[in-house]
Amino acid sequence: MTNVIVYRHESPVGRFPILDIRPTVDSGRWPAKAFVGEVVPFSAVVFREGHDALGVELLLTSPSGKSSVTRMRSGAPGSDRWHTEAVLDEQGSWSFSIRAFADDFETWHHNTEIKLAAGVDEELMMLEGISLLTKAASEKDRPKANAKSLIESAEILADQSKTATERFETSQNQALAKSIGSHPIRSHSTVSDSFVISCERTLAGVGAWYEFFPRSEGAKFDSKTKTWTSGNFKTATKRLSAVASMGFDVLYMPPVHPIGKAFRKGPNNTLNAGEQDPGSPWAIGGEAGGHDAIHPDLGTDNDFKEFVKSANALGLEIAMDLALQASPDHPWVKSNPEWFTTRADGTIAYAENPPKKYQDIYPVNFDNDREGIYQEVLRVVKHWISFGVKIFRVDNPHTKPVNFWEWLIAEVTADHPEVIFLAEAFTRPAMMHTLGKVGFQQSYTYFTWRNTPHELREYVLELAYSTDAFFRPNFWVSTPDILTQYLQYGGKPAHKIRAVLAATCSPSWGMYAGYELIESVARSGAEEHVDSEKYEYKARDWAAAEKSGRSIAGFVKTLNQIRRDNPALRQLRNVEFHGSDDAAIIAFSKHIKADHSDTGKANHVIVVVNTDPHAVRETTVRLDMSKFGFDAADQFEVQDLITGAKFVWGANNYVRLDSFTEPAHILQVLRKK
Repeated sequence: MTNVIVYRHESPVGRFPILDIRPTVDSGRWPAKAFVGEVVPFSAVVFREGHDALGVELLLTSPSGKSSVTRMRSGAPGSDRWHTEAVLDEQGSWSFSIRAFADDFETWHHNTEIKLAAGVDEELMMLEGISLLTKAASEKDRPKANAKSLIESAEILADQSKTATERFETSQNQALAKSIGSHPIRSHSTVSDSFVISCERTLAGVGAWYEFFPRSEGAKFDSKTKTWTSGNFKTATKRLSAVASMGFDVLYMPPVHPIGKAFRKGPNNTLNAGEQDPGSPWAIGGEAGGHDAIHPDLGTDNDFKEFVKSANALGLEIAMDLALQASPDHPWVKSNPEWFTTRADGTIAYAENPPKKYQDIYPVNFDNDREGIYQEVLRVVKHWISFGVKIFRVDNPHTKPVNFWEWLIAEVTADHPEVIFLAEAFTRPAMMHTLGKVGFQQSYTYFTWRNTPHELREYVLELAYSTDAFFRPNFWVSTPDILTQYLQYGGKPAHKIRAVLAATCSPSWGMYAGYELIESVARSGAEEHVDSEKYEYKARDWAAAEKSGRSIAGFVKTLNQIRRDNPALRQLRNVEFHGSDDAAIIAFSKHIKADHSDTGKANHVIVVVNTDPHAVRETTVRLDMSKFGFDAADQFEVQDLITGAKFVWGANNYVRLDSFTEPAHILQVLRKK
């Protein structure tokens, strides 16, 4: 290209300032995150001196080396922020930069319109147009057909048999617009630094997770002998089809390793475990082995391999728990006592989270024998990868050094880029965010405690537009450790409400077994289940619950099917909130363009939820019609994907939601009326 100077390193600013580039993480210290099929928004603040026109482009290169140039559009007037979106369709490292340039054609075109209208410098503007188009046509990298259209327009401008206005209007034809659009006339090009986006497989960003304890699936209690027989991988396999039929993608299991007997916890975390009490799966390690062994009650290594294969055949991936701690009986305690913290009295420190005490667990001290601990954990992870495990739910990662996780995840994904790590980190934002930056593909979130529309709106907007480059949320409605008061006292309506919100607000969501049965009785004064499955077997009669109508498994299945059918719900960075006259009703929408959708069609989904599980609520939902590409007076047809009912909606819509029947609308926009 002739007459083009690329300004890159002559000053921190460059010929044209390009600032606040997104998505980036700490100015490029770590790669930004994306997943295959994600619509990624790109933006930057770009401006220039004076009033001449500016052009801004996204330069994007895929992992396989395919490059593209996309013209960016200006945002809100006065913001100087430029935007575009791109679908990342290939796993691996993408690179991008932002290019700004003087848009000489737009400057000439704008000035010519003004001067012709005022009758000023008419012939001079024709001469400048001729010079501009002719020079651009001679650029070496401009296609011949493109250059030809520029020459033809220049010749029209030179035809003095017509007035300047006639020449100008005639020259601005479709061929010229196409040529300028595909190959702008650029000068003084300024290119930003290059940034990296790590694009991971789709399941790293989109999925429905289900948790069960394999020892409970098929467990039996003998009322005569008052003894339990543990479930195992063979009996748990029978439950897989039900999990898959509800539409889940991932089955997560608490630790499946041998459990220590020393200080074993009994029912409800008591210190007096009986002979029949199985103990907490997180108290890892015993006579049968440690983190690389299977609990004998659950079966053998081959049984586990067959379990993984059976799950995979049903479309389920297995997520394994990675809990880096040990029971006092763990082989590590004897072989490597230096991996733990020794207190002043000579005893090994057990885990505490005051006022909670975990006498059955020794935390690992990562500052003692760093090389030995690091390599052992890497060995353990690779061991389970060899069994077909591709997902690890990491227990309490915030109690281990961040630089350890950065090292481990990089080591694992270098050889196994398909592996996903989920951080179970209910802790301070700085720690949660940094774990995402250093490599965790997903994280648990504060969603569990965000119950009001105001709380939900603020949190979802933060996730979608502030931390989206590095923090990927997974909205869990419940865990074995957490049973909020909202669920304790809200009954079935509360469980349906939270499931709708989790499944539609976030591309990834999860639930713990028993949620569909409305298991919501808490231990006195606590936000956790009474008779916790963490410390005992729990045999559930799934068939009886379904027959009695107590189960919402069918509702969960519907939610997961809606997610699969609507690509807009599989995105994070596309949420828009709308007004509601009732403070208990939340309304939001998600959108995806036709050229960004895997269905080839635009997808608009409106979600309206009554967050009050105890009442019928009525409101007027006030939509921002511009988010749908409609005018304020337009009307359009929608279908409720839960009930199948159809409605005609517009800017203002009356809604009545009865929490005791259906507390939510999930509306798909069908067509404009």
